[in-house]
Amino acid sequence: MNRLLALLPAAVLTVSTVLVACASDSDSAQPSGARLASQYGCAACHGSHGEGGVGPKWVGLYGSTVTLSDGSTAVVDRAYLARAITDPDAQIPKGVTVKMPKSNLSDADVQALVDYIISLK
Repeated sequence: MNRLLALLPAAVLTVSTVLVACASDSDSAQPSGARLASQYGCAACHGSHGEGGVGPKWVGLYGSTVTLSDGSTAVVDRAYLARAITDPDAQIPKGVTVKMPKSNLSDADVQALVDYIISLK
């Protein structure tokens, strides 16, 4: 009996490791912003990992300065990203030819997407 009890911590650790490994393969292990980008179709234009496509790339976007279609520039901060998601016609980056659809995302979802974009360095 004592031998079995001695093996218990190792067994629990093994089961825990397996459960964590399985969880990391599921969508629940992704940051919520990444899940939302996939769920709402953002990744279809901005790339599955924010690398870009027909829409601007998100990787390295935060903190950069973008030139807008009217020739002005804007620094990509939290406010810019949130506005780009909620009102995509407000400041269209130069060279973007595919119109981004408006969304009705909750404030929490917008902030999760902004956090995700910021994380893509």
